[in-house]
Amino acid sequence: MNVNGRITPMSIAPHLVVIGIGHVGSDVVTNAAALGLFSRISLIDVDKKVRDGQALDNHQATAVAPAMTTTITAANYDACRSADVIIVSAGPSVLPDSYGGGHDSRNSLAQVNSKVIREVMGNICQYTHSAPIILITNPLDVNVHIAATEFDYPTNLVVGTGTALDSARLRRHLADWAGVSPDSVQAFMLGEHGATAFPYLSHASIGGLTLAEATTALGLQPLSPDQVGNSVVQSAFDILEGKGWTSSGISKAAVSLARAMLLDQRSIHPVCTLADGVLGFHSEVSLSLPTVVSGHGVEHHLNIVLDEWEQEKLLVSAKAVREVYESVRPA
Repeated sequence: MNVNGRITPMSIAPHLVVIGIGHVGSDVVTNAAALGLFSRISLIDVDKKVRDGQALDNHQATAVAPAMTTTITAANYDACRSADVIIVSAGPSVLPDSYGGGHDSRNSLAQVNSKVIREVMGNICQYTHSAPIILITNPLDVNVHIAATEFDYPTNLVVGTGTALDSARLRRHLADWAGVSPDSVQAFMLGEHGATAFPYLSHASIGGLTLAEATTALGLQPLSPDQVGNSVVQSAFDILEGKGWTSSGISKAAVSLARAMLLDQRSIHPVCTLADGVLGFHSEVSLSLPTVVSGHGVEHHLNIVLDEWEQEKLLVSAKAVREVYESVRPA
């Protein structure tokens, strides 16, 4: 349950609301049910037939061994009244030919999904101002900014999955390069969730070694930040081109954030939030930075140190996000 804007760890009957039951939303429900932390999962979608069918399918699946006690039901927005966490994946996904396609493709998607997010937030606000909201809908940074600045909702409770998925791809890339488990890699992609995301390599580590030290210790070829960043961003396009959408990684990232909030973990995630009082930003943009996440939602951002290349990339990301937001900003 929520007490003074903070989730009390391990509520008696934790309640998750998932809004938008497409490819991503359905994977969110499956992963959340498998986690075993939620007593109830409520599904909301504009397509009532899809919502009802997905709810029934997932609810019946909880009886398959190992059986779960989670109750999964179709719902309306009034379910948000008792929500401990809300995950929003409503709206169309980025198409394979538009990911990383530059300003025009981001603009086109923003024209559609900004309206979706404004409608969703308006509905949520009728029933709660205390449940953390985890946004997935693209263009993510723009939609987080809309939710955080255009509604009377606590900004610490508005969080986007941000570059959590991009960062997982980066850790996989570095792990493959070094021949180690991703568990041994500490590294983040930062900035925009999209084409201008960049790898924060100056403070990345492998087994406690800096990348320069790991290069020497393991006899590896040095890495180029530009090449690493391009490879990570391109991998998302490759997935989209192959299957038409991405859902597996992003749904796990969203559920991981929900878990961090529900358990009051105070763990560090590269989530998208309103950038206020950090790295020279003062609420003019929302993007991904290393952030402590707890039952309070956003506890605080880490005051990280960027090298010159990273600082330049961060400003490029901020400019890209801001330009798209301005194109859908209310008159």
